[in-house]
Amino acid sequence: MEDNKKFLKGFLGGVLSAVVVISLVLFIYKYTGADLKVASLVQNVSGSEVEEVGSTLTGTKIDVIKQIIDKYYLEDVDEADLVEGMYKGLVNGLGDPYSVYYTEDEFKSMMESTNGVYYGIGVTVSQNADTGIITLVKPFENGPGFEAGILPGDILYKVDGTEVTGMELSTVVAMIKGEEGTTVDLTIVREGESDELNLTVERRQIEVPTISYEVLEGNVGYIAIAEFDTVTESQFISALEELNNQGVDGLVVDLRDNPGGNLDVVNSILDQILPEGLIVYTEDKYGNKDEYKSDEAHQFNKPLAVLINGNSASASEIFAGAVKDYGIGTLVGTKTFGKGIVQRLIELGDGTAMKLTISKYYTPNGYNIHGIGIEPDVELELDDSLRTQAVIAHDEDNQLQKALEIINQKLGR
Repeated sequence: MEDNKKFLKGFLGGVLSAVVVISLVLFIYKYTGADLKVASLVQNVSGSEVEEVGSTLTGTKIDVIKQIIDKYYLEDVDEADLVEGMYKGLVNGLGDPYSVYYTEDEFKSMMESTNGVYYGIGVTVSQNADTGIITLVKPFENGPGFEAGILPGDILYKVDGTEVTGMELSTVVAMIKGEEGTTVDLTIVREGESDELNLTVERRQIEVPTISYEVLEGNVGYIAIAEFDTVTESQFISALEELNNQGVDGLVVDLRDNPGGNLDVVNSILDQILPEGLIVYTEDKYGNKDEYKSDEAHQFNKPLAVLINGNSASASEIFAGAVKDYGIGTLVGTKTFGKGIVQRLIELGDGTAMKLTISKYYTPNGYNIHGIGIEPDVELELDDSLRTQAVIAHDEDNQLQKALEIINQKLGR
């Protein structure tokens, strides 16, 4: 019964969220066959007059609410917005911040980002599931957000004058994106600043830099993975192959501020590193398990270190968890975010889609870290002076330097 109430609450909440109901409506109703007997008191905006309405309305409660909106709501109503709001409310009623209904525009925008190219401001964002606060985690170097002065850790308060705290993250991202050459006004809150900051940022074509790599001092390879998107698998394989061709003695994989991404992609990448065996497994509410395994064709047998922090989530934690369980590398940094659940993207056939939480994932040793996170082997906070820097020089990065120190120790240097 509680589940039914919660489900209905979400369904109706979506309808009501699509409009601002300015009248106070008190319902006393009962069902007689298919008819809903309604006696209602409707108070107007001024509160000075009360109209008593007695009528018999046929249909469901949704029909009744719709008729009341049509009769009393002050402004014009877009029927399509009401319907989309209803669908969103239905999914919101689950109370799961990771289950989302996408309108056609939102779905298109999300798929563009996943495929690695979109028009926007070039900033990674995240949302606190408890508070609804949206954080600008990191601007892409030389992107429009970076050029406008956005710093890591800035709190996004408004987009074009609309407060966005608590809004679904994909909706906010869709508000920020737009046509190339247009601008978006952002209001941000920054630690240490007493006043809000207003930034106007030009939208440009953004190619998501999911992979960057280089050879560091001491002949140690370095691969930073920003997200696990569709394009990331081939980019990682190419980067690792190039580093191996250059004869690196060890490898640092940087997953800091990586919010996750595609489950299949992270498993394919781990297949290039792990020995033969289980990478991760998922389990749904019926107890059905899906196992993802690595084969013996590829594995990385040189010293390995993985950088993690509190913004390393989901697929990043699958990566870190597998490395830790197999004992093939050292995790350096701070405890990860703690998202141990899997979502499936389901297209609905009309250009819209929904993302739904369908299972939990478990590391090779059977740990589910949802709400817990993964502890590093070597705990080390990033220096305070570096936390708001958009770009950190390698020689100043104390976490990276610790990872290099560990690799050099393993090499006997």
